[in-house]
Amino acid sequence: MMIKTHPLEWLDSLILETFNPKRIALNSISESDLSLISETILKESQKIQIQLKNEVFSLRKKRQIRLLVRKYHSTLIFLLDNVIENRKNKIFKAANLADSIDIIIGSLDELLSFVENRFATYLSLDERVPITYLIVSRKELELKLDKLKRKKWSHEIQRNIIEIVINVLYKVVISNKGYKITYRQILYQKELFKNIDDFDDTVEKANIYTSLDELLIQLNFNCKDYINCLIERISSDLNSQRTSADKMSRLLFCFKQFRQLYSNERVMFEPSQQNIKSVLHNWFKCEIAYLEKEIELNVEPKISTAIKQIEVTEALENKIECVLSTDQMGLILRATDESRVLKAKSMSQVFKTIVPHLSTPFKKDLSYQSVRSKSYNAEERDKEIAIQTLEKIIKMIKTY
Repeated sequence: MMIKTHPLEWLDSLILETFNPKRIALNSISESDLSLISETILKESQKIQIQLKNEVFSLRKKRQIRLLVRKYHSTLIFLLDNVIENRKNKIFKAANLADSIDIIIGSLDELLSFVENRFATYLSLDERVPITYLIVSRKELELKLDKLKRKKWSHEIQRNIIEIVINVLYKVVISNKGYKITYRQILYQKELFKNIDDFDDTVEKANIYTSLDELLIQLNFNCKDYINCLIERISSDLNSQRTSADKMSRLLFCFKQFRQLYSNERVMFEPSQQNIKSVLHNWFKCEIAYLEKEIELNVEPKISTAIKQIEVTEALENKIECVLSTDQMGLILRATDESRVLKAKSMSQVFKTIVPHLSTPFKKDLSYQSVRSKSYNAEERDKEIAIQTLEKIIKMIKTY
């Protein structure tokens, strides 16, 4: 009799060699052989359970027990996947072979259930679920989805959210990525349905986030479709604001409320994606930065224009009144330029710079072009008054 190197050796050989359509002509297996195999499978299943219990009890350290239990568990999943794959071959359509395959699958399922129920604390939730377990889970999921689809929701926003949840989970049911599903994901789906079943939608708060949003964020439902739906709703609310400043105020309010929502980051719907809090936090930060820039660009031109208007108003209100006429004023300004008392690029610049700040008792706004042109056509009387004015200034300076 051949000595076994490990308790699962017989099952391993049966599945990977005896019932492997690529290695052995299965038609050569007789009815009596199949009957004996079926009986032996049931005996081996009992032996494996006893052997595993004995091995576990012989160990003292939890780390050793954990490694042993996970080794059995992963090997059983591997064997179950192989027998499920082998059954797809047309040769197993024969009734006798199909019955034997079903017995093997049933025994492996029983062994997996024994390990999972008896030694659950030593298993990893990130272990991939066996295909048979997944098939059963998906059937349960489909039934729950059908029930959820018939449920009536009081609020339109919540109806839209549930529609997204249902559509996403229906995709999970028909997904062909079964071999990548873990126990953690299956447990998450069950927890999600339990919370939705217990959810009361009759009480709703006047808030950008509904009670259902709060539940899904708490469960870290990091599904892209749901996150996009939430972003669109917040964006629509922001677009209803009149000004950029109003948008910023509303955005900061939404962000503050979002940050106050709890999210359990130890669980998540999609393990390959970021946590829902991280995704939405980044979105809020980008939107705030964009609005800040938009407000800055819009405000600066307005401030610049306002300052110029103030400067012009102040200049008009603070004009200096001169008792001379525009002709006399023009003569003096022309003389200061031509005598190089005032130095400018041109005479026009002298008039353009000074005249707007002057007024006469009879005229508030003066045209520098008009004053300049009159300086060339002044009457003798205007020249005398200009000279008298300058002499008056000279006398005043002498008194200092």
